[in-house]
Amino acid sequence: MSLSFPLYLNPSFCCNYQFVPPKSCSSSIRKSGEGGSSSSRAGSMKEASAVSYKKFIDFALEETKVHTHLAPSPLQKKFNSLTSMDGRTELQMLSFEAPKVRLLRCLSIEGNDGMEVLDFAVFPKPEFDLPIFCANFFTAASTNIVVLDLNPLHAVTDRDDYKEKYYRHLIPLGLKYAELLPWGGKITSESLRFFSPIVVWTKFSSSQNYYDVLFSAFKDYYKAWLELMEQATEEIDTSEIVSNREAQHRYLMWRAEKDPGHRLLRRLVGEALAEEILRSFLFNGVQELGSKTFLDYFPEYRSDNGTINEKRSMIGKSFENRPWDTEGNFLGNSLRW
Repeated sequence: MSLSFPLYLNPSFCCNYQFVPPKSCSSSIRKSGEGGSSSSRAGSMKEASAVSYKKFIDFALEETKVHTHLAPSPLQKKFNSLTSMDGRTELQMLSFEAPKVRLLRCLSIEGNDGMEVLDFAVFPKPEFDLPIFCANFFTAASTNIVVLDLNPLHAVTDRDDYKEKYYRHLIPLGLKYAELLPWGGKITSESLRFFSPIVVWTKFSSSQNYYDVLFSAFKDYYKAWLELMEQATEEIDTSEIVSNREAQHRYLMWRAEKDPGHRLLRRLVGEALAEEILRSFLFNGVQELGSKTFLDYFPEYRSDNGTINEKRSMIGKSFENRPWDTEGNFLGNSLRW
């Protein structure tokens, strides 16, 4: 799959933070002789240009092969590479499946201005109630925005049994990286229902130290997910399988409709193509896993005329600081979803 569109892309496929990229990515930031220069700016450019998320992808795929058999997904034939309109930015897509994995997919973007984007996710088959592995990273010359999590299939704010099963033993891991990668600021209460107590949501200025910490966190979180996958047993209760399928479908419907990257994709590639990328690749399953609509799951977003309200938050509450304590207990339990 190859197409053309402008150079910039919002990587925020995983949560409800707001980031507006520049209207253009000037090539002058890679040319020290244009627009003046300084040692600090040169240092920032050097660090940004040194960043590559390729090693993250390579690690994940190699580590996955240690734990299970990976096979190319049928999606790979259609979704593989994109080229920007000016030919300066490459987008690469990979997709696989495995005995317990419905879809492992990755979108990576590399621009010659230092922009790097990674959107990596693993969706389990409905026969397993595993969390959804989610890694969304954005890097520009001096800005980095990160979401890393084992997104709960069933909301941990409602299901203590699910939290105990998958997250209680991982709380020390989450606390370790909460110290190294501080909370990134406001997150809406609607988005938090899709996050776990160990979520890494952070922003930081470009530095090799932060990139090293991020790579370490990615490796630790992914190895933790793979261990959960190895231990997972196939569900034989039909009602539980139906529940898992609906929970994943609900998650995908939210992501496909309310993810901040949606509007930018529409602007960049047009309505039809943006919908195809979102619904058939990034959030594949919205059509295959169920027939319920977004408003069936989230009726509070219904406008007076019956359409979906474009607001990101209907509750109007957000969390400036980390909303879990050191034992993984949610601090906003007075809220009801």
